[in-house]
Amino acid sequence: MPSTLPDGEPSPASGELPASALETLGERPFGFYVHVPFCVTRCGYCDFNTYTASELGPGASQRDYADTVIEEIRLSRKVLGKDVPVETVFFGGGTPTLLPAGDLGRILRAIGDEFGLRAGAEVTTEANPESVDQRYLDELRNQGFTRISFGMQSAREHVLKVLDRTHTPGRAQQAVREARKAGFEHVNLDLIYSTPGETDDDWRASLEAAIAAEPDHVSAYSLIVEEGTRLAARIRRGELPMPDDDVAADRYVIADELLAAAGFRWYEVSNWATSDAARCRHNLLYWTGGDWWAAGPGAHSHVGGTRWWNVKHPAAYARRLAEGVSPAQAREVLTADDRAAERLMLEVRLATGYPLASVTAPEAVAAAMARGLLEIEAFKQGTLVLTRDGRLLADALIRDLLT
Repeated sequence: MPSTLPDGEPSPASGELPASALETLGERPFGFYVHVPFCVTRCGYCDFNTYTASELGPGASQRDYADTVIEEIRLSRKVLGKDVPVETVFFGGGTPTLLPAGDLGRILRAIGDEFGLRAGAEVTTEANPESVDQRYLDELRNQGFTRISFGMQSAREHVLKVLDRTHTPGRAQQAVREARKAGFEHVNLDLIYSTPGETDDDWRASLEAAIAAEPDHVSAYSLIVEEGTRLAARIRRGELPMPDDDVAADRYVIADELLAAAGFRWYEVSNWATSDAARCRHNLLYWTGGDWWAAGPGAHSHVGGTRWWNVKHPAAYARRLAEGVSPAQAREVLTADDRAAERLMLEVRLATGYPLASVTAPEAVAAAMARGLLEIEAFKQGTLVLTRDGRLLADALIRDLLT
């Protein structure tokens, strides 16, 4: 089942935010995230806050979900209290495309009605390749979506089987072609490496298939075994081996080499794009300290140094909104030190890097330079930018920089 929510101080029933959160609202990019918690089946590695029909229980339904989310959007306008044009909208899940395209469009229009969409706003939805067809994609594009992200994961059937993915090899590539025909400006493919039973050749084949489909963005993530998932149970029983860190590092190098040769450039440790315009602006908003409201059960928002999260179950979420109460369960107000640490953790992972002048651990920087983990030319310009070896050790380097 999905992971638990963090602790925090109770959120007021009105959803009201501290004055400190609102005083600089509008000075940073503002985005909207919409969580759609429905899936046909649960993938064996997934611990996201998602529910199949058998897990959903009474009090929540896909049919009424758009109306419920729109109620939260209206609440968000009351809480924020001023016009803040929305630069990016991202529908994630779950599988947002299990909802009718018209429902996704109604949610998008509600965001535009309450706040206004900035000209050229990026509007993304995630999709399972099997959950869409040409007609659906045509309608989605007509509803105002500009970008779509398909969960491909692998091109090898036996790897997809271990992941409990429901789509067949080749379907993701076909979906990219259909999205392009529908007029989508930007298309991403998500890949996962280091799945038990995957070989280097399997991984190369997946990358080559993804590149051949001609998306303009690729995300590649090392498989993480989350406690409580079916995959974790299988590994614990000895049915599958635990993913190996050294193998994962080798797979990352393969990805970076093949993607670079195909014209993709990394801009975040796990993300590559063919141009600046193809980068995911919504994720960049997260990574560069922007503000966002996240609607939906279990969704996490951030405005002006205050973070809050909604109740987890769709039924509890719907009940609160029906009663005119904020769905926020708890929140935390970040200290200046918290915000500085988060900035470092996120910006070090970006190709644009992190300002050397903001580093408080010069000995860690010196050690990283000696090990070849930082780009020399960027360092001379006063910026910490990771080399490929640095990207492989990013988490450890960040810990050292925070010490």
